[in-house]
Amino acid sequence: MVNLLEHSPRHDFPAQIVTLDSGLTLIHQYLPETPVAVVDVWVRAGAIAEPKEWGGMAHFLEHMIFKGTKGIGPGVFDRMIEHKGGMANAATSHDYAHYFLTTASPYLPDTLPYLAEILLQAEIPDSEFDCERDVVLEEIRASNDNPDHLAFQNLCTSLYPYHPYGRPILGEESQLALHSSVQMRCFHRTHYQPEKMTVVMVGDVTEKSAIALVEKNFREFATRCHCSTTAIEAEPPLGQIRRKSLKIPNLGHARLLMGWIGPGINQLGDGLGLDLLSAILTGGRSSRLVRELREDKHLVLDIHSSFSLQRESSVFIINAYLEPQYLDLVEQIICDRLQDLHTQDISDTELERAKRLLCHDYIFSTETPSQLAGLYGYYQTLASAELAVSYPRKIQQFQTSDLKKLAQQYLSPERYAVTTMEAG
Repeated sequence: MVNLLEHSPRHDFPAQIVTLDSGLTLIHQYLPETPVAVVDVWVRAGAIAEPKEWGGMAHFLEHMIFKGTKGIGPGVFDRMIEHKGGMANAATSHDYAHYFLTTASPYLPDTLPYLAEILLQAEIPDSEFDCERDVVLEEIRASNDNPDHLAFQNLCTSLYPYHPYGRPILGEESQLALHSSVQMRCFHRTHYQPEKMTVVMVGDVTEKSAIALVEKNFREFATRCHCSTTAIEAEPPLGQIRRKSLKIPNLGHARLLMGWIGPGINQLGDGLGLDLLSAILTGGRSSRLVRELREDKHLVLDIHSSFSLQRESSVFIINAYLEPQYLDLVEQIICDRLQDLHTQDISDTELERAKRLLCHDYIFSTETPSQLAGLYGYYQTLASAELAVSYPRKIQQFQTSDLKKLAQQYLSPERYAVTTMEAG
């Protein structure tokens, strides 16, 4: 049975939100014009849910999910999906893990049971555990050999010395070597439970069929376990510049990464304003930093910024590729331009350009069933799926005075983390 608890609570939200008696959430959007069905299952079991000594467990579990159950052996799920012409994959972040399946809609009744079973009844067999740990360890080593990943992780560690957001999602080699299959089964049975899970289904599947499929296949959850949790410490505000310098053998161009802590999902409006500030700074050739540092002064090979929204707090990053002799100069110019945002009004033309750029990007990100399913699941896992459709409307409401206040509040030229990387 289901409870149509919040059946299209917003008139402009195109999907239906259904809550099953178990506590599982289903988000469904019927798109009869496409012969495809996408299922994206989101679980609030990312790296932030790990006990501190279990770092990397959430991502390692993502690998082990595909090793099957008592009834579905290793490799069977992949072969079944491929045989039906579908595709499946997964990803883990700090806030979530999600598993997605795309198939021709007539084959959904054949493929969905396999996805549901490996998620709910993961066996995590001892025979596969050590072999797959070696795969994950190699993934960690490859990431540590990637200069961009290394610089980014060092910046996050500087921004979050206490909060789990500063820990690598993949974990550390030394920690991963100590993990056991017993611990992983406990983590799975603690977090892969209905109240922490959202199934998003978008495509050529009617609402009645979607509910029936989910009720049938997402009902046999593993026996609950309660693994320990680590209390999350409040991150103290940045009070100064936190600086790290890395020397990497045979590195080509130097890297400059500067980061600021922004608001979490509960202050989404501020986050969208920082999205606009990012577009004003580096959104295209006519943006402020791109125009000055790359096009006019030729001090950088490339420069971009991003605002990454997370549940508890978010990250604003400016990233430049440049010759090492320009590191100090470029950092100072960036700080000067941030100070300009504190004291000078953004022109209406500049603001409208940034709004147009972000709204168009949003439109382009909602063109396919897979994109829609990902968008709904992401917002539902962080807060509420309905936020997914509010982006363009909220972006259009910003005035130049709003952005000045947000720059003053979040983007200080005197308090930030910076990681530089050059050959050495």
